[in-house]
Amino acid sequence: MPPPRIGIEALPAALAADRRAAFPHLVRVLQDGVYSGALGLLGNRADAEEITQEAFVRAFRALGTYPPERIAALHLREWVWTIAANLCRNQARRRRRRPEDPLPEAYAFADPTPGPEQQALDSADRRRLRAHLMRLPRPAREAVVLRHLAGLSYQEIAAALGQPLGTVKSEVHRGLERLRRSLEEEP
Repeated sequence: MPPPRIGIEALPAALAADRRAAFPHLVRVLQDGVYSGALGLLGNRADAEEITQEAFVRAFRALGTYPPERIAALHLREWVWTIAANLCRNQARRRRRRPEDPLPEAYAFADPTPGPEQQALDSADRRRLRAHLMRLPRPAREAVVLRHLAGLSYQEIAAALGQPLGTVKSEVHRGLERLRRSLEEEP
């Protein structure tokens, strides 16, 4: 029988008590959101996988240097996203220095196994959305992706990006508005 799962609320205390035993639960709870968000920010599956893995490696190492009281007080989702967002920014900077594919890989949106025709239409829609999303300014793109692809609350985004709550709300609103206009203006 597998060990009982630990939810996000109980994880700080579990990590403070036994980092090695509780860390796989942290990864299980947050990895899909971190991957989806990294993919939305970077637009490349390989980069998103690398960022996700590196974020958790850095989190594990950092937890090893923190006293149990600090670990128990962590807001884990925001803390891990701070690490992941910084890694995404660094990767985007590196890519700007060495441009590669102008249209990164398709986003990993979950879909219930559509047929070939629907898959072709969905793929075209994802490429179109990705292209428009990648044209947004970085602050707006980060806020929209973290809110709508990674599923973070506004408070979690503010903590992860180190921005005031009002700024995050504005960036999400402006980003969605720009994305909508951009999609409507497309021929």
